[in-house]
Amino acid sequence: MAKGKVRRRARKILGEEPVALVWCEIHKPIPAPPKDVHRAAGKGRLKSRHHWLWYVGAVVFFFVVVPMILLDGLGRRLDQRLSGRSRDGRTGQPSPPDTQRSGRGRSRGRDRGQDPTNGVFDGDWNLTAGRLLLRWYGYSPSPKRLVMLTRDRICVAASPRRRLSPTKADDFRTVTEFTLDQARIDGEAGQPRGYATFRLAFADGSWLELGRLGEPEDADHFLRTVSG
Repeated sequence: MAKGKVRRRARKILGEEPVALVWCEIHKPIPAPPKDVHRAAGKGRLKSRHHWLWYVGAVVFFFVVVPMILLDGLGRRLDQRLSGRSRDGRTGQPSPPDTQRSGRGRSRGRDRGQDPTNGVFDGDWNLTAGRLLLRWYGYSPSPKRLVMLTRDRICVAASPRRRLSPTKADDFRTVTEFTLDQARIDGEAGQPRGYATFRLAFADGSWLELGRLGEPEDADHFLRTVSG
């Protein structure tokens, strides 16, 4: 379960003992909103800020690893072409396109096109879930949020830090909260650890899906609580 430091902080900002709590994230990229909607909401960030080591790794990957992969692939292709010429004395002809594979690619593309929200939320940026998404990274550069349940509220808290330890964080604060007639949690107990998700569903019909649940014991208890 959550360490004492986290639970003490939760009790302090809630004014009572939480019924259940869990660290979670939006586990898929936030889809791009219409430009006018994004502009009206203040053009806030739609991605978390990466640690500086991430950028170092990206630079190394693109300027060192990618060229090596391309050179290796070019070398293999040249070897195959030369070996083909030596076998039959003819210039190798390009292989016919794999129609089955290209068909599957088009099918996957169509499937992705049918769900522009990628399963993140209901798709209406003007409803509660959409407005919450537009402010999500304005609350904190970290993707992690602590969802806390009380007897009559659902509270979402965030830390101002970019990097935090879910077991030791003690500076998070409530960034938004809903009464139980405004929102509910939809989740199922017994989901595979590491893949469990739940939905924050609102009275206006909108919903937001959250995953990457932290601390397995907290996640199990949270899902048992909301599914009961």
